[in-house]
Parts: sequence; structure tokens; C-alpha cells
Amino acid sequence: MNEKNLNESFGTLSETINALVKLGYTHDFNIKDKCIVCHKANITLSPDDFQIDHVYRFEGDSDPEYQSILYAISSSKFDVKGTLVNGYGISSDETSAKLIEKLNIYHGYNKKQYKLNNATPQRPEGERILNAPLVEMNLNEVIKQIKSESTWEDSDRNSVTLFKSETMRIVLIGLHQNAELKSHKANGVISVQVIQGKVEFATEKQSIHIEAGQIVALQENIFHSVKALTESFFLLTLAMNNTYTS
Repeated sequence: MNEKNLNESFGTLSETINALVKLGYTHDFNIKDKCIVCHKANITLSPDDFQIDHVYRFEGDSDPEYQSILYAISSSKFDVKGTLVNGYGISSDETSAKLIEKLNIYHGYNKKQYKLNNATPQRPEGERILNAPLVEMNLNEVIKQIKSESTWEDSDRNSVTLFKSETMRIVLIGLHQNAELKSHKANGVISVQVIQGKVEFATEKQSIHIEAGQIVALQENIFHSVKALTESFFLLTLAMNNTYTS
């Protein structure tokens, strides 16, 4: 298999799985204890028995908090190739430390240092870095991207995730005038920093206006809403607590 094919963006999660099947990755692997298994073929692979040829990561179009991880896996020992899908990441409760390390390490990146292939129908190019030792973010360019996409034309908002780790998430959100993020709460401390425009940030006890150059911080589990008083773009930063799992 040539790596160039694996590096291509195939679209959605299901489209990528179908494309990998055509490239010979026909087995469906699952995590079990200290190994991965293909129940249909009755194959069990320990961490030393397989290699990860490529990793694909996807964000849901409707929910930027949702993430799926797809592994393209091969084993020269058993002469098999297949895929493994994990929707919420690998945890120590599911498997051994050796298997966690195998699934988290890929081409010189570890779980705190990797390039995400964030391919979606709207953004099929993928290969956007969301987590690395240093992640550069050009907000003006991201705003241009948000405004150029069909979601911005067809709905009252659009967003791009700029940074995503186990403990922090940064999202640039654009809202048309009068668009509103309805009252909700976050499982972690958040900050909202307006880059362009003006928004109303409201909790059950207080309402304030935030303009470009201003920022507000809010403790976890407090219901709040955000309404755009003009066309607005703001950074939402979420510092997740230990129980956050999405």
C-alpha cells in the first residue's frame, strides 16, 4: 500500500472506511482488554502484532464537541489489514498501557503532539493541526474561512475548532446579527473573547455587553447564553475538568 493513498482525504467517517476497504483494509477491529480483535475472522492481535498505517480524526458537523478516531491497521505477521473506530479516545479503563501507547503514538506524534485529519464534507482538505507543542492560529484568516463557507450563508452561525486537547478547547464562533447560543452550561471554566462585533453575554443573574477587545470568564456549570447584537466573531475557550469525556 502506498502511503500517498492513505494520506488522501476521503470525506466523512463512513466514506473513509469504504475507501480503506477498497485499499485492502477489510477487517473490522475492536478493542478487547490488552489487544485488538476481529470477531468475524477470529483474529486477535497484541500490540506487537500490528502497526498503525494512518490515523484519521473527524468532528461532527452538527456538534463540534463530538470526535471520532479511525485507525488504518495492518499486520505483516497475520497478513491482514483493517480499521478500528473509536468515538471517544482510548482510556486506561479499556485496555493495557502498552496498547494505549500503540494507539496514541503515530509517526513521531504522541497523544499530546499530533496532526489531526479533520476531514468533513464541508472541509474535505483535512490535515489541520489542532494539537501540538505549538499551534499557531491566524484569527483573521479563520474568520475569512468561516464567512466563505456555505454554512455561513445557509444558517445563522459557523465555527472552527482551533485547538483541542484533553484539557482545553478553543473554538472561533461566528454569529449573524441576532443569532443566539441558547442557555446552556459547560463542564469546565470558559472564557469568551470578542474579536469582531458586539455580543450580549447573559447568565441567570447578570447580563453584560462585550465588544471587540473585551473578554469575560465564567466558572463551570453556570447556565449562560450568547446573543450577537451585530455580526460577531468570538473565541470560546473551555478548560475542561477531569470528568469531561466528549
